[in-house]
Amino acid sequence: MMTITKLPPLVEDLRTHSQEQIAELRILLQSGAPSRPDPRRPGFFEVEGRSSIYYVFKYPTGSKVMLLGVWERDSDPVAELVAYTCPAA
Repeated sequence: MMTITKLPPLVEDLRTHSQEQIAELRILLQSGAPSRPDPRRPGFFEVEGRSSIYYVFKYPTGSKVMLLGVWERDSDPVAELVAYTCPAA
């Protein structure tokens, strides 16, 4: 019997994000963290971290992810609820 382990996707940073942010994104991708697809752009997603949200493009092959942006999560639960229920304008 042979065990095949799936390699984590390669993260390419298109800007100058910190090594901590890139490391957190890798962990999130490996653990299957919640993500929301961008309704206007196929292949683009928001990946939710503990204190940050990562905007990424996932290649269809699943072998590479481009990190495009990072921003801090809102600490307001009402704002988070609105973000989930109202699509982007």
